[in-house]
Parts: sequence; C-alpha cells; structure tokens
Amino acid sequence: MLDSVTATALVSALDGLALRQRSIAENIANVNTPGYHAKRVRFEDALRAAVADGTGVVEPTVHRSLEPTRLNGNNVNLDTETLSNIDTVLRFQFASQAIGGQAASITKAIGQASA
Repeated sequence: MLDSVTATALVSALDGLALRQRSIAENIANVNTPGYHAKRVRFEDALRAAVADGTGVVEPTVHRSLEPTRLNGNNVNLDTETLSNIDTVLRFQFASQAIGGQAASITKAIGQASA
C-alpha cells in the first residue's frame, strides 16, 4: 500500500506544494527588489499524466513569471501571492490528511494482524 500510485502521487504533490510555498515566500520577500521576476511552480499537469501512466512520480518545475512588470522591472503582485499561498496551504493540508489516512489504515491493519 505504501508503494501505491495514490501514495506516490500524494508524496509528489506534497513535494510540489512545499516548493510552491518556498517560492511564494521568496516572491514576497523580493516584492521591492528591482528586476525580480516572481517564481511559479508547476507540477499538476505532470502529476496528472504520471498518475495516468501508473507511476505518480513527478518533479515540480520552477518558472519565472511572464506577468507584466512595474517600472522597476519587478512583477511580484502581493494579492496574487496571498491568494496562491492560501490555495497552496489548503491543498497541502488536504494531501497531508489523505496520506495520514493511508498511514492510519496501515497501522490499524498491522495492529489487527498481530492481535
């Protein structure tokens, strides 16, 4: 069960979401840095394809945002970063709960088998 596509995909999702959270934090920290372009983390489409292929393994990718810049060349938008952070936190919590549920099922099965 630990090697299931679902468990592997959940771990991949957690890795991608954690990287996204770090990128959001870096974007916010550089909101006033001239010439800084926001980072965007992508993994959902690749994860969907990996699950369809039966692996669930995917590496997230980081891209520079192509959104318009302000006069100083910076394109970090605090509203966008805040909303992305909220979305990312909720997705991370959901994936964590899902993988925790799988671990609890395994623990329960082991406990019943040894009784």
